[in-house]
Amino acid sequence: MASFGSHLRTERELRGILLTEISQATKISRRFLEYLEEDRLDRLPGGLFPRAFVRQYAKYIGLDADKAVSEFVYVHHSEAEPPEPSIDVADPKRSRSWLGVGAAIGLLAMVWTWSRSRSEGPPAAATPAPAMVVSPTPQAEQIFKADQAEEQGLVMTLKAKESCWIEARVDGEVIMNRVLNQGETTTLEAIGEIRLSVGNAGGLAFDVNDRPGLPLGRSGEVKRDIRITRENLPSLVQSKPSPDSLSS
Repeated sequence: MASFGSHLRTERELRGILLTEISQATKISRRFLEYLEEDRLDRLPGGLFPRAFVRQYAKYIGLDADKAVSEFVYVHHSEAEPPEPSIDVADPKRSRSWLGVGAAIGLLAMVWTWSRSRSEGPPAAATPAPAMVVSPTPQAEQIFKADQAEEQGLVMTLKAKESCWIEARVDGEVIMNRVLNQGETTTLEAIGEIRLSVGNAGGLAFDVNDRPGLPLGRSGEVKRDIRITRENLPSLVQSKPSPDSLSS
């Protein structure tokens, strides 16, 4: 069974992401990221740092960060749990000193709150703006309906010729972030825009609105943030529908 660290490395490699990219984006030392993938917790800083590293690593490569941290704690429970803070009740001098510090902080907070409330004064009453209702004219309503009728959405069919990782954003929302296995097909429907990131550009074929797509790249090549809209569609697909289209 693969270890937690090797699972992270596999997910990263499927997405074509380098450790250097994660290190630059998260400001975590590349050496610490390597230790994380090798399950060498003894070489990482203690306390909450390992879990913070897992959360940022998982978030950057597109995994569920909360789930990744939970799995990490489950696998490495004894190493990941920070030690319980000890309270020395046998030293009354130390207890009294901490009580004194807490009282001083509380007094300062009360003085600051009181002085701020005096300087700000009572809040001014907001005057609501009068509501304005505009009734569309019959001509404007007809134009709006005509525009709706002419508007065509995007229907994109993806087929994996080889297994490849895909992230798909449809109208700004991530609806797919996983590996599409060889031979698997999926369909995306958008009103205005689809954005694709692909870990194996040559292993993916696609249709958009029944038009076969042009090659996205070479086998094994990583392509990020490919934007598909009705405006730029002619540059991404063949000029005429093909009888061999994926969606037929």
